[in-house]
Amino acid sequence: MNRLFVLLLLLISLPAVGAQVVVECAGVSTDSGSTRVVLDTSSAISHRIFTLDSPDRVVIDIPNARLVGKLPEARSDDPTLIGLRSGVRNRGDLRVVVDVKHAVRVKSFPASRDGGGGQRLIVELLPVSDALRPQGGRGTARKVSQHSESPMRARSSRARTAIVAIDAGHGGEDPGAIGPGKTREKDITLAIARKLERLIKGESGMRAVMIRDSDTYVSLRERIRRAREYKADLFVSIHADAFNNPEAHGSSVYTLSQGGASSEAANWLADRENSADLIGGVDLALSDELLATVLLDMTQNATIEHSTEAAGAVLGYLKRVGDVHRPGVQRAGFVVLKSPDIPSILVETAFISNRSEEQRLRSNAHQERIAKAVLAGIKTYFAKYPPQGYLSASAEAGLDSISTGSVDSVGSVDSGGLRYVISQGDTLSEIAQRYRVSIRSLRAENGLEDGDYIRVGQVLSIPTGS
Repeated sequence: MNRLFVLLLLLISLPAVGAQVVVECAGVSTDSGSTRVVLDTSSAISHRIFTLDSPDRVVIDIPNARLVGKLPEARSDDPTLIGLRSGVRNRGDLRVVVDVKHAVRVKSFPASRDGGGGQRLIVELLPVSDALRPQGGRGTARKVSQHSESPMRARSSRARTAIVAIDAGHGGEDPGAIGPGKTREKDITLAIARKLERLIKGESGMRAVMIRDSDTYVSLRERIRRAREYKADLFVSIHADAFNNPEAHGSSVYTLSQGGASSEAANWLADRENSADLIGGVDLALSDELLATVLLDMTQNATIEHSTEAAGAVLGYLKRVGDVHRPGVQRAGFVVLKSPDIPSILVETAFISNRSEEQRLRSNAHQERIAKAVLAGIKTYFAKYPPQGYLSASAEAGLDSISTGSVDSVGSVDSGGLRYVISQGDTLSEIAQRYRVSIRSLRAENGLEDGDYIRVGQVLSIPTGS
């Protein structure tokens, strides 16, 4: 009896092992040629997605999961979707099959669910153009013939410059902070911004745009609008800090706080019906409410992540110029940082309220050092997170042997193989499909283990005999 009682206690105290994840299809939506399937799950999941042909279909495998509710039916006029079906594998794993009318590229994104529980998985189906389908048999990648347009020329027609929006804080009737020596923040920020603009103009593959280039007042929201109108890849706002303690000193770099992002998301969603803006390339006004929320959440999360990377890089170089106020990236709800789809940072160059720092800020040489530090941080950021289609100066040396992920044409290499540079949003399954090779052979060729991540800028060797 005692043994039975102890056994029962042990069973009760054991955590629930193997409880199935509950999966529900939250919706299917088609926008601008792409189709999205949204799956809500009761907890975080691992999943596998791959494509099959003859007929074309996308397979989503979720281990230890079950589907509740019905899968939605496809509209007859849907350009991509034929329908969805599901089945059970291995006595407990869920497989969702998306039947499609043509070959597609697949991207998947995790997102948080409304209400905080579980997870949301967004599967995006994008059309595959003929240019992205290498010709030839399975296991081979198409090479450009010797008589084709040179790889350099083919890439140059598609490569673009990275655009940096430089925002000199304050201006016009808004002088900003005023130092003990009557130095006005608006003058210092414009001087540093102009120096940064000049430095960027000297960089290959980068272009600077000035939010203000004179002593004029520009509202905070107008600064965001101009940056988005310029299609900026990075927004850098230059300021000089002030505090009632004259001993406060050092530079700081800020990104948007999560609270600021949440309030801004609410504003964008509330105004979406009257807005002609594209967020992350998608018109929110054409999206249903659920999809608009998901898309904005995804875009903002990525923007904040990239902003933090850029801020950290800039702060690292500012430490070489002088003291920093705090060692890490700071977060605040500054309005100019609230663009939902442009990574944005605010640089507090120094405390203008500190007499010695005010004197340094007035120095052309010190302003130049600050501008060079900011530029170095920007270059470091773009090297890690290059914008789509961006070709940095450091990458130009390898143009004869490397194909960028954003370019359709494929260049040959001396070894007779092919190389591919990872772009934002690429997946191994998509690359494998594009070149008609297996994921296993792609991993083996590049020494990738299961669970290894690929990163933007990483060069993959494409196997030619799998």
